[in-house]
Amino acid sequence: MERVLRTAVLALWLSLTGLTGPCTADEEVLMNTKLETSDLRWTIYPSDDPQWEEMSGLDDEGVGVRTFQLCPGDSASSHWLRTRLIPRRGASHVYVELRFTMMECSSLPAHTYRACKETFNLYYYQADSDEATAMHPAWMENPYTKVDTVAADFLLRRGGERRSNVKTLRLSGLSQRGFYLAFQAQGACMALLSVRVFFKKCPALTRAFSAFPETLPHSLVQQSTGACVPNAASAPDDIKPPPPPPTMFCGEDGQWVGLPTTSCACQPGYEPQDVDLHCRACPPGQFKAGFGAGLCQLCPTYSYTNGPGNPVCLCRPGYYRAEGDPADTACTKPPSAPRSIITQINDTTVTLEWSEPKERGGRADLTYAVQCLRCSTPATSSSSSVPTCAPCAEGVSYRPTQSELTGRRVVVRGLRPHTTYTFTVLALNGVSALAPVPPASETVNLTTSRDVPVPISDIRKTRATESSLSLSWPVPHQPHYTVLEYQLRYCMKDPSDMGQSWQYVSSDMNSAVIGDLRRGSLYEVQVRARTMAGYGHFSQARSFRTMPDEEESHSRMVVTGVLVSMGVLFLIAVVFVAVYCFRRHSRVNDPEIMDKNGQYLMGQGVKVYIDPFTYEDPNEAVREFAKEIDVSFVKIEEVIGAGEFGEVCRGRLKIPGKKENYVAIKTLKGGYTDKQRRDFLSEASIMGQFQHPNIIHLEGVMTTSCPVMILTEYMENGALDSFLRLNDGQFTPIQLVGMLRGIASGMKYLSEMSYVHRDLAARNILVNSNLVCKVSDFGLSRFLQENSSDPTYTSSLGGKIPIRWTAPEAIAFRKFTSASDVWSYGIVMWEVMSFGERPYWDMSNQDVINAIEQDYRLPPPPECPWALHQLMLDCWQRERCSRPRFCDLVSALDKLIRNPASLKVTARHGDGPSHPLLDQRPPPPLSQCASVGEWLRAIKMGRYEENFIQAGFTSFELVSQISTEDLLRIGVTLAGHQKKILSSIQTLRVHGKGPSTLRY
Repeated sequence: MERVLRTAVLALWLSLTGLTGPCTADEEVLMNTKLETSDLRWTIYPSDDPQWEEMSGLDDEGVGVRTFQLCPGDSASSHWLRTRLIPRRGASHVYVELRFTMMECSSLPAHTYRACKETFNLYYYQADSDEATAMHPAWMENPYTKVDTVAADFLLRRGGERRSNVKTLRLSGLSQRGFYLAFQAQGACMALLSVRVFFKKCPALTRAFSAFPETLPHSLVQQSTGACVPNAASAPDDIKPPPPPPTMFCGEDGQWVGLPTTSCACQPGYEPQDVDLHCRACPPGQFKAGFGAGLCQLCPTYSYTNGPGNPVCLCRPGYYRAEGDPADTACTKPPSAPRSIITQINDTTVTLEWSEPKERGGRADLTYAVQCLRCSTPATSSSSSVPTCAPCAEGVSYRPTQSELTGRRVVVRGLRPHTTYTFTVLALNGVSALAPVPPASETVNLTTSRDVPVPISDIRKTRATESSLSLSWPVPHQPHYTVLEYQLRYCMKDPSDMGQSWQYVSSDMNSAVIGDLRRGSLYEVQVRARTMAGYGHFSQARSFRTMPDEEESHSRMVVTGVLVSMGVLFLIAVVFVAVYCFRRHSRVNDPEIMDKNGQYLMGQGVKVYIDPFTYEDPNEAVREFAKEIDVSFVKIEEVIGAGEFGEVCRGRLKIPGKKENYVAIKTLKGGYTDKQRRDFLSEASIMGQFQHPNIIHLEGVMTTSCPVMILTEYMENGALDSFLRLNDGQFTPIQLVGMLRGIASGMKYLSEMSYVHRDLAARNILVNSNLVCKVSDFGLSRFLQENSSDPTYTSSLGGKIPIRWTAPEAIAFRKFTSASDVWSYGIVMWEVMSFGERPYWDMSNQDVINAIEQDYRLPPPPECPWALHQLMLDCWQRERCSRPRFCDLVSALDKLIRNPASLKVTARHGDGPSHPLLDQRPPPPLSQCASVGEWLRAIKMGRYEENFIQAGFTSFELVSQISTEDLLRIGVTLAGHQKKILSSIQTLRVHGKGPSTLRY
């Protein structure tokens, strides 16, 4: 039985890829009698009557060999033949190839026919030294180990065809330095033509940029650890921690099994060679910036390389590449100076306009900056003296701005009258800061007019109310001009507001009233005068506060006190009513109580879940709730995944009298402890108590065979989260609600049986071919250890729990109830409606805990019906008694299914409680994507990266012209994925990645 099971498991491994191995196995021969030219000197027993006879003979090819022949006549006693010590050379199992002939008993004389046999036995004996003698070990089955009874396929007859037999037998469990082979014949008339002893090993292999050494298998399937080939790595250098080294499995037949598990890829500056065997350095004049399977590209314009293997091309002298420019961007240079500055002076206001530079430097990010200098000539200097210049005062303003101008016009205000200014206009782009010389510029000199009013001083407050300020100021005493009007500007003085927003008021008199102000607030005020020469400078800022009237303030305080008192009384009444209703509801509708072990106890007539860990002997729980299945009824076909305790396989179950059906098989890996076996089988003890169409069905267990197995019904579409991600956008809202209704129905059944799941998530929901969802994975989360490497489960008060799916009270106090399962069900609803999106996206577990404590709740997924998001928010109530029960959820979903029109009203991000900083997740920065592959990964379509490369769409110019027919030809057949890619291509064009940018 063990040999049958081993063969079945080996066949399973070999069927993973439909291959028996990528290359021929290597064989190392330990002994081959065909190569011997002298006596073999094997030991014969009994020595006083030796029946085995060594002689020279010819094999089937006519080559001379040393043989042993035996034909004992009428004796039926045992005749033994033993080899010399054969060293095993580290092999744990070897193969013995026997070539022999055997006479048919009917062809022998009649007096020998009665004791004749047509078989012989093969034994072996292990030893660390050549210790065998003529009488040691004893010539019997123990201490020898029997390998097999060998029967001939072809028997010799008198006058018949001469044919030899070839048998290959396997010896396993070898552990000592060497072993002896022993042949026992009891009446056979035969000739042993040759014996070849050998073992198999997997040869050195290079595949998927990974090199694996020659490997000697010590078990059915031996894992071999390799290394990335030269100039390849498993991840970029900045990835911490680095991925594990590549691995591959070597079968005991000396052939590599399946494909390697590796993330090795060519490093920047190197491209694949011989498909996936080597990484070749990019030749001179070419580069490769990314890590992975991309090919080398020609250097962009105005760039070069010093030699082979370059991840980026260097810019030629005078050309530069900005910090944010991708490696495949052409090198550029700073622009030339702006041209033809035109000035227009209006008293103390100057308008500057200019033409764009003759050379833009090859870049589109051209901007301008204006520099202002105020120049004056010393009073004691002569006419030939050089004026002194200083930066313009702070009162000078620029419209629209002084720097980072995209237009070619600026208005400068607040200049002094009759003053000489020097304005310099600079042209800048993304590489101007990298050039060793100052930016190119154009300069112009001009002088302002004289008749500008002097600044206003001494602003006074004449009256203040709660919403207005009355202000006045003295008239400037200047005899040579007349003030036409005054302009007053004001803003609320808020220390936290760095960007002040001014509001303006005009007045013909030297006083003004500012209205519509905030009560009890501080405002900053400035005033300036306007004459025929224009506006003067604003006065220094003064601060004034609005003040409420005392009588109004008193009355408002009285009204506020009355309102607060009424509110407190109303709140107390609401609390009393809520407590009364809650207690009454608990007594009438919730007969469940908790016993000392944490188990729910229900009323009479309802089946109650029994915790298998309450049994003194856990095996008794397995026998009571799970059916033992004979191993001969199961046929393993392939490995489909890995579980907490071992591999998960797909197979067929054929019980006599019943129809054959597919099953999922969970195995317990070797080397387990008693606790691991008990924990593994406890899931079967739990699952065997449930019978519901939306709960995974237990077929049975196999505890008497090796390995120990649990058999459940087979779900063709696998886990719900990966199934939804694979079919993104392919299901209608009514189909998704149907899936959610099935999950809720299964959880309703579990809650009625007083079972708390603790790990309800889309990854633990399985989907069959009819889109029926079933709850699975019972009890495993409680066994997760602190050293578990799964990031989904995080430590919290002495255990590992899935933070993103767990209710706040379960995280803080490990208080798991059906109400905490309802919280988890709300997260499952969000996963389903977002087609497998990760809850809370890339937030850390601690950030999730903090956000929930601040009443943040997940916003509705795109196109999510409003009613469904409201159900999610109900499930995420902070108080567990306020959450709906699963029976309520089933009823609510049934109403939605009966009224499909209600699913057409979609939710908005603003609906329900949320966190203001996290409601809107920014779209991926498509304009900054450096390659087509990076763009596909940013829109979560990275699975098609290889398809795009093979189809030749390796640049944004080609991608921007893709049509629906092109996507079908590439292999994007899902309508939802086509829609997402085409929509993103439109976004690429908007962000400047389209052909219009290239034509520019």
